Formats: sequence, structure tokens, C-alpha cells
Amino acid sequence: MKRILLTLTLLTGFALCAAAQERYGADHVLKLWDNATAPHSNGLTGPETEDNPFRIGNTTEAMLYIYKADPARDTGLAVVICPGGGYRRLSVDTEGFLFGRWLAENGITAAMLKYRMPNGHPEVPLEDAVQALRVLAGQEAGATGFTADKVGIAGFSAGGHLAAYASTMGDFRPAFSILFYPVITGEEGRCHRGSFDQLLGCERTAEQTAFYSLERQVDSLTPPAILLLSDDDRVVPPVSSTRYYDALKEQGRRASMHIYPSGGHGWGIKKSFAYKAEWQQALLEWLENLK
Repeated sequence: MKRILLTLTLLTGFALCAAAQERYGADHVLKLWDNATAPHSNGLTGPETEDNPFRIGNTTEAMLYIYKADPARDTGLAVVICPGGGYRRLSVDTEGFLFGRWLAENGITAAMLKYRMPNGHPEVPLEDAVQALRVLAGQEAGATGFTADKVGIAGFSAGGHLAAYASTMGDFRPAFSILFYPVITGEEGRCHRGSFDQLLGCERTAEQTAFYSLERQVDSLTPPAILLLSDDDRVVPPVSSTRYYDALKEQGRRASMHIYPSGGHGWGIKKSFAYKAEWQQALLEWLENLK
């Protein structure tokens, strides 16, 4: 009976991976771990939610959806992608797999990370991101044929906080970071309060908030970063990006920042964003100069 149950569990897992692979158009799907097998649990239970298309909530397992670089244009780079969603859900289309496909088309292996929501456990998304980086760097099994010597991280909004979090406090840091309108500072009146409430809990202390304000955590080992945002962002104030940029420069780290006149928040790789061609060119040129 145990063997039958184990077989059914494995078959179910394979079927779910195949369905996700088809939906997101990934070349390879890898489960990193779940709340039972990861170092820490986020305390959430039950199935994932999707109240709107490609808005995934209640995530309790970390998954990688990998897109192999176009062999004819392969740059030797790889990027872990952290979608945004306020640390409450994940916007996996325009801030996830669509961005991953575009990177792959331009010779960069990409892996969208469906990370577990923190639910007041800030260590959880960080350990997911770090494990994803290790996998793409070939230090952990599961991505043979998709690994790279230079692995960076990209993040949007709260996913940008996670990308900067891994860049400043991870025990395995990315080679570079790509930050789209990132949540960085937790200072009252200048932060995206919802992201910090989800990360630390609504009863967070001033000391906790300051600790996870990542402009305070930049050091001489923080990797180079490019920041892309809009001047009229009313969801995550641009000061988050400018503070992170200033902190990088104070440490003598390489940094580039592109502030577009309009567009608000959450544009990702949307066709409707007026400066889509500009940010794509800027990003590809910046990545080319990293090599």
C-alpha cells in the first residue's frame, strides 16, 4: 500500500510539473522544496490561490521554471527572476515567465522562481532565492544543461526587495542584480507598507523594519545593480531605488539607474509601457558590459 501511495504521489507530481511547464512555456521545471522539506516553513497550508489570471497566492512550495538561452546568442549568463506582488501574491506573467522568455531569446538563461510567501517569516523567501541561485550555478542538483558560471538575480517590486535581499544578506550572492521599481526602504511614509507587513508581520518593530531596509545592508560584497523605474510611481516611491543606488556608490560598487518620466508601477514587460524598448536596450547593453 505504501508503494502504491508513493507511486501515486510521484505521478501526481510529474503531472503537475508537466501542466505548469506547458502553461508557462518552460524548458524545464524543478521543485526546490516545500514547507516540509525546506529549512523553514512559512506556516501556510492549503492549495495555492489564483483569484486573477497569473496572480498566484498562498505559495507553500518553491518552484523554478527554466528557459534555456538561444544557443545562437548564448551570453553565458543566467538570471533568477523574482516576480512582484507585495509579498502576498506573485505576478507570474509580465514580471515572470514572459520576461524569462525574452531573456532567453536574447541569449540569457532565465529561471522564474515561484517563491514561498513570507507570511511573517522573512527567512523563507530568502532561502528560496539563494537555493535557486545555487541550482543555476550548478552547486545543487536539478538543472544540468541550464547552469552558468555567472548567475544574477532580477526582481520586480517586492520581488525586487527579494533580489536586493539576496544581494546583500544571502550566504550565496548573485553576480549581479536587475531591480525593477524595487521595494527597498521600510521608512514610514516612504515605503510600501504592505510588503513589509507581509514580510515581517503587522506587529513588526522599528528595529526589524530598519534591519530589512536594504539600503542599510549594502556592503563591499554587494553585486553590481541596474535599477529601472518610473518617476511617477505612486505605489513604491522612487526613493527606494535612489537610496539603494546611493548605498552602492558609497561602497564603490557598480550601479546604473534609469528613471523614466511616466509609467507608474508594475509595468514589467507590458507592451503598453511607453519606454519598453528603451529599458530593454539599456538592460541588454548593461549586461553586455558586465561580461
